[in-house]
Amino acid sequence: FSDWDDIPPSSALEVISEEEAAQIIAEPLLPIQSSTLRDYVDHSETLAKLVHLGVDLSQVEKRQKAGQLLLTLDFEKDVKKILLFLKDVGIEDNQLGPFLTKNPYILGEDLEALETRVAYLKSKKFGKSEIAQMVSRAPYLLLFSVERLDNRLGFFKNELGLSVKKTKDLVIRLPRLLTGKIEPVKENLQVCQIELGFQRNEIQQIVCKTPKILTASKKRLKQTFDYLHNIMGIPHHMLTRFPQVFNSKLLRIRERHMFLAFLGRAQYDPAQPSYISLDQLVSLPDEVFCTEIAKASMQDFENFLKTL
Repeated sequence: FSDWDDIPPSSALEVISEEEAAQIIAEPLLPIQSSTLRDYVDHSETLAKLVHLGVDLSQVEKRQKAGQLLLTLDFEKDVKKILLFLKDVGIEDNQLGPFLTKNPYILGEDLEALETRVAYLKSKKFGKSEIAQMVSRAPYLLLFSVERLDNRLGFFKNELGLSVKKTKDLVIRLPRLLTGKIEPVKENLQVCQIELGFQRNEIQQIVCKTPKILTASKKRLKQTFDYLHNIMGIPHHMLTRFPQVFNSKLLRIRERHMFLAFLGRAQYDPAQPSYISLDQLVSLPDEVFCTEIAKASMQDFENFLKTL
């Protein structure tokens, strides 16, 4: 889900999805006589200095209108203050290039507006290092208005019935929840409750342990649940204890479960002596899974997989 929201907002209040972005016909980024920003580096102090910082212009020019923006900026007057601001927020020197490659638009933002957004996060008791982590992991975060950030924090707090602290922990772990579209999140919450049959307090626990579930593909979520619950017989309360299992590839779960079933070792009930936790089932490397969990050799496992 790494690119779940890597598209800048078309207004301060919304983020467009990749599908929508693909439908926008980008205007020519540069004057017709040149096709790349590279051709301007010799003539533009701003571009030359950004390249020196590690900004990848070939990536920047794929972003809508980013090329024109950079060509209009003066390094001393416009860019320098934003760089100092970003360093103050906690973006390391060696992260500035990659950060601006992902979000060149911040260079055109009003400094005061950016400072207001950081002040808002501080007022909500996010620490300096937490803000730095959030901004570097969700590069568009500071393009959004205080109103938007406030609405979004309120949404997660109310929708999930979380405490202020748990809401904070959630967005620190997955800051893109503040920048991405809200519809897929609402849909995933409905899927968990209505189609998968989790109780509200179970959904709370699942989301706090594994925030990515909120942005996962609905289809994958349903298929994984179907296999774990209906085929392997794992009850809801066990899935609530080990929701990380939803981040695993279904193929891996299926192959390992079938191998254990073949060996007569597929025992997922904690009351039984030969109990295997879901965590052990999915997170161990193949070698360790075979020797310690399946009590078999890698060769046995590989031979078994050939029969599937």
